[in-house]
Amino acid sequence: MALALSAALSATTAQAAPATDAAQEKPMASDAAESGELTLERVFASPSLDGPSPRGLKLSPDGRYLTLLRNRDDDRQRYDLWGYDRETGKWQMLVDSEKLGSGRALSEAEKMQRERLRIGDLKGIVSYEWSEDGQSLLVPLEGDLYLAGIDGSVQRLTDTEESELNPALSERGNYVSFVRDGRLFVGALGEAAQPITPEEDGPVQWGVSEFVAQEEMDRHDGYWWSPTDQRIAVARVDETPVGIVTRTAIGATGTKTYQQRYPAAGTPNADVRLFVMNPDGDARVEVDLGPDRDIYLARVDWAPDGSALYVQRENREQTRLDMLKVDPATGKSQLLFSEQAREKSWINLSHDYRFLDDGSLIWWSERSGYGHLYRFADGEWQALTSGDWVVTSLDGVDQESGTVYFTGTLDDPLATQIYSLNLSDPAEISRLSDADYVNGAKMDDAGKTLIVGRSSGNQPKQYYLADGAGERLTWIEENVLDASHPYAPYLASHRSAQYGVIEAEDGTPLHYMMITPELEEGKKYPVFSQHYGGPHVQTVTKGWISPLAQKIVDEGYIYFALDNRGSANRGVDFESAIWHAMGSVEVADQKSGTELLKTLPFVDGSRIATYGWSYGGYMTLKMLEADPGLYAAGIAGAPVTRWELYDTHYTERYMGNPQRDGAAYELSSAIPDATGIADPMLLIHGMADDNVVFENSSELIGVLQADAVPFEMMLYPGKTHAVKGPRISVHVWETIFNFLKDKGVAPTSDGAASAN
Repeated sequence: MALALSAALSATTAQAAPATDAAQEKPMASDAAESGELTLERVFASPSLDGPSPRGLKLSPDGRYLTLLRNRDDDRQRYDLWGYDRETGKWQMLVDSEKLGSGRALSEAEKMQRERLRIGDLKGIVSYEWSEDGQSLLVPLEGDLYLAGIDGSVQRLTDTEESELNPALSERGNYVSFVRDGRLFVGALGEAAQPITPEEDGPVQWGVSEFVAQEEMDRHDGYWWSPTDQRIAVARVDETPVGIVTRTAIGATGTKTYQQRYPAAGTPNADVRLFVMNPDGDARVEVDLGPDRDIYLARVDWAPDGSALYVQRENREQTRLDMLKVDPATGKSQLLFSEQAREKSWINLSHDYRFLDDGSLIWWSERSGYGHLYRFADGEWQALTSGDWVVTSLDGVDQESGTVYFTGTLDDPLATQIYSLNLSDPAEISRLSDADYVNGAKMDDAGKTLIVGRSSGNQPKQYYLADGAGERLTWIEENVLDASHPYAPYLASHRSAQYGVIEAEDGTPLHYMMITPELEEGKKYPVFSQHYGGPHVQTVTKGWISPLAQKIVDEGYIYFALDNRGSANRGVDFESAIWHAMGSVEVADQKSGTELLKTLPFVDGSRIATYGWSYGGYMTLKMLEADPGLYAAGIAGAPVTRWELYDTHYTERYMGNPQRDGAAYELSSAIPDATGIADPMLLIHGMADDNVVFENSSELIGVLQADAVPFEMMLYPGKTHAVKGPRISVHVWETIFNFLKDKGVAPTSDGAASAN
């Protein structure tokens, strides 16, 4: 999952401009807008060419208010809290982050948490939580906590030098809680919070999620309030077993080293235990997670009435997921059911499940070979959906009517739609969204109101509120492409994507998309082929495509992308093709796409460049190694080069344990065959990357230099896995374009193409 977050054109495609840079860029952006020329400066300037991009859309518990984090036109990195009153139809800013904030630097712990969430570049308010009475919201800002009222009032709850991490309101709103200095603090709302967990020596923390839980398991919580406010489940994380690595963050004016506990593939994980206690820390009991300590605490949930705690326990191999039912008074557990991976595959963790008031469970599973919904009641399973398509998310449940809402690919694998079914007759599935768009949704807890986000190839992301039948109630962000839209000056050169299907070597259908310049008869065009290639990501959809892709097309390239085997939303067999074989079928499938391109009369087959970031950067290296001469040039951004350098949960899921499966690791490595790279290659990496650590690239650099293999590189001091920023992003892409020009891959000056 961690690698999957760089699956767009690169981590540089969706950036925001700090106020200082925005001011510098306005003249350039304005000039470009007047001329209608889409420049790199304008692609990364504010306001975003995609239009507004609200975050954290939520409905108040009573459903009256819609709240969201809205970024500013002059600084799309900075977010403020806004609220919409559905009764009056009026918007108001609830918290102005600039007026309330002090500008204090974040603690290192909070920076690392934000890095795990991939929001390290954002400013202002990045999260918030509604109180149970629907009258106020808990707002973390610059390490402290505030209580914001819907009437515009703001009360400061903490004022400390330390950061209050993982803040939360209890389910009934009686308490506020947070983690400070490795301990969980709890206090009655409006009163000073006190620590309720022990102070321990060594690398032990309470109420947090460990590194791999944050980075790979999409579990960022470390404690869970019961629905009655009477008990709290709290994780205790002991990193003593985890190996220490020295991570060097090379900056522009200095270098910092960190002794970081990092669970590399094949090495011990943190020891994670789970306890249940009262809000004052009394009556603490340990949850029985079983005799095997080398497991993952995957998910923790309370029964709707607080009578039981449900814990998902995953084995180290990630082939089995157990659902445990726990007595919160004693900590004793019993096995409710188990989910078993198919042979030569793994368990994909999910948040797509819901415990219902009647004691049953709506559950997402890939047991049929495709992700579908099931109901578990009285020890029996009932399939709610089925077929050769996937449910991509469980959006909500209206328990009064028995209606289940979900998003899936029933109609089109490239355009998710929103559907509903009734538990009394699940075979009758209704589509609630417009099939001309790629749709996604979330709902209020009652399952009465949909928050819909949608886009198409010619419409950037829109958001609206809808009722249970899918009928739009009001726009949240219409984002219409009218004359006032930031992208309007560039619509004249906007080119729509074309879609197609080819077959892999084994006959598996592979989807691709292509955007071409306006083709001129008798001309052949170079290709910019972008790939990601790894699991949990789908690159080819019919949604809005980044303006950066349009810039690439404006330069005179054909933009091309293909989803190879191993990528998401095509079923277990499709994704599991990379099991113990990363860098194999993905490379072959991308080759099939390139061979298709070479047959097209308007493509210059001698000028096909390939580009990828993160897993995509790894793919670039493996592609150049496997097929010398097939690609005119390759760009590898922040690549993994040896999977032993990556973490346990991600790597072992696909590759197994390096001590047991060393041969697979050797075949998947990009290092052994690196000296065989004969085509022009540009390597890019941030020198403070704590995800794909810089050692991945430094080892590759050393191997290539030792064998006198020519290549080019651009390193970014102080930058982490996402090398981005309003000016840095321009530099990255100018470097890429200049590299392609120097290697003879770029469009020619006579109009973007070479003659036949």
